[in-house]
Amino acid sequence: MVLEAGAVKAQVRDAAQAQAFVQFCVESGVLRFGEFKTKAGRMSPYFFNAGLFDDGAKLGRLAQFYAKALLASGIEFDMIFGPAYKGIPLGAAVAVELARLGHNLPFAYNRKEAKDHGEGGTLVGAPLKGRVLIVDDVMSAGTAARESIALIQAAGATAHAVAIALDRQEKATEIGPDGRARDVDHSAVQYVQHTLGLQVCAIASLEDLLQYLTDHPGTELGQHLERVQTYRQRYGVA
Repeated sequence: MVLEAGAVKAQVRDAAQAQAFVQFCVESGVLRFGEFKTKAGRMSPYFFNAGLFDDGAKLGRLAQFYAKALLASGIEFDMIFGPAYKGIPLGAAVAVELARLGHNLPFAYNRKEAKDHGEGGTLVGAPLKGRVLIVDDVMSAGTAARESIALIQAAGATAHAVAIALDRQEKATEIGPDGRARDVDHSAVQYVQHTLGLQVCAIASLEDLLQYLTDHPGTELGQHLERVQTYRQRYGVA
């Protein structure tokens, strides 16, 4: 699919689509505000739960946003991979939407545990080959991306790019020599781009969320702006 890579390059951004996506997430209850503990142990003023894209209409519209972002990005890839578990329905939905738009591509996913009967193994679907696009919801530390890359490389294919719904644009954490988690100066997305060498396509980012809140002053949504800004100042990356 002509959707070139090589060196990492900036994604073509569609600000209107990003704002429409944030609104869709708010209206769907996928994007919530309050106080939520992240995997890194931070208290976040917002939470993105892709598991709440829980009916056909929501999943279909989500796939449309992914497909539009991918087509605008200029990223090329030969097939789609959905990592277990959330990536499986996301990858499948994106494959269906791209096919509807005239770009029919192979799709595969993995199991968490190897199957010891039937076809066996951990991979299901089309054989992994060529340049593979990984489809997931968000990236917290890049751990899931590394696991997917290992599976793809073991199959003889090339992990080429990652598509996510939301880039939180915040510092990743890693375990230090003392066994304690510590903040680092890059985000999970930046790590995947600059260390692992994959391109990343995100439908929207924390900047888009802040812009959405800024555009709703005096409303219940607008009341969350200051807390999200404070969180960004503390944990955000450039």
